[in-house]
Amino acid sequence: MSRVYNFSAGPAALPTSVLEQAQAEMLDWNGSGVSVMEMSHRGKDYISIAAKAEADLRELMTIPENYKVLFLQGGASSQFAMVPINLLNGKKSADYLLTGQWSKKAVAEAKRYCNVNLVADTSDSKFTTVPTADSLKFDPDAAYVHYTPNETIVGVEFDYIPDTGDVPLVADMSSTILSRSIDVSKFGVIYAGAQKNIGPAGLTIVIVREDLIGNSDENMPAMFDYKTFADTESMYNTPPTYSWYLAGLVFTWGLKQGGMSAIEEINKRKAAKLYQAIDDSTFYSNPVDVNCRSWMNIPFILANADLDSAFLEQAAAKGLMTLKGHRSVGGMRASIYNAMPEAGVDALITFMQEFESAQG
Repeated sequence: MSRVYNFSAGPAALPTSVLEQAQAEMLDWNGSGVSVMEMSHRGKDYISIAAKAEADLRELMTIPENYKVLFLQGGASSQFAMVPINLLNGKKSADYLLTGQWSKKAVAEAKRYCNVNLVADTSDSKFTTVPTADSLKFDPDAAYVHYTPNETIVGVEFDYIPDTGDVPLVADMSSTILSRSIDVSKFGVIYAGAQKNIGPAGLTIVIVREDLIGNSDENMPAMFDYKTFADTESMYNTPPTYSWYLAGLVFTWGLKQGGMSAIEEINKRKAAKLYQAIDDSTFYSNPVDVNCRSWMNIPFILANADLDSAFLEQAAAKGLMTLKGHRSVGGMRASIYNAMPEAGVDALITFMQEFESAQG
């Protein structure tokens, strides 16, 4: 059996070595005689797996000691509600940056709980740009500021971290976490669905500053309170144990790659190659402003949309899979998360050039 190059936006490819290790440990983890997915989450074997995963993530991201790392369920979409539930703390409004479909969903959910002040709204550009740092005017009385550093659908990305002063900054990093080094201390909350750079779907990571925990309304369900999970090491109920285990293998893999600085250089190089191939062509184009192009999700449009089906069919025959663009954008989209090897990007570029020569 041969592996294809999977350019899916999520659930996305996992490192081959991680899958191979999981395969080898499937029936018997570390001589325990059972699979990880059969273990009690309160047993010593699983507790050791969970603790190592958190320790490795903390090392990878250099997470300060005054931040809790929570391993939750519900996807990033559940955080659209959990953020206001936990961070409003008696305040009535929050600032939001609307720069794509995912931040749009976050805004819609937040409106159930508070007044949403749109500090920025790039919908007029069809979300192909982000606001400049100097154009952002935040409310010093807002409970928090929320933004989405990378929007997967159009492939637009902030090249800076907004300066929100004393107001906690909240980031939905589902599609950019672990792709580069970041200063965690600049954020109040970072949350991310796992299914892009972390592991399989079913796990959500929340990194939250300790002073922001324990402020939810007492009438809110326990399962929506960060304190519930901070106080129980994310073991209040049965967590997504196998997804957590696989995430831990990915964190170890990341450290073996040389950590975030090494991964960042690879990701920067992969994206630069693909954008250069697009920009050097008159057959392909990218709709996003050059200064805010995503490293992770790269859409490209064929000059003749009638050739889209042929492109996808021929790409699949070459083992280049899941390249169809989102329906709201059209064309193609190559998601090149950490697990996409540079050889996969090279193979895509070669095919694109061959297809252009034959059809252009």
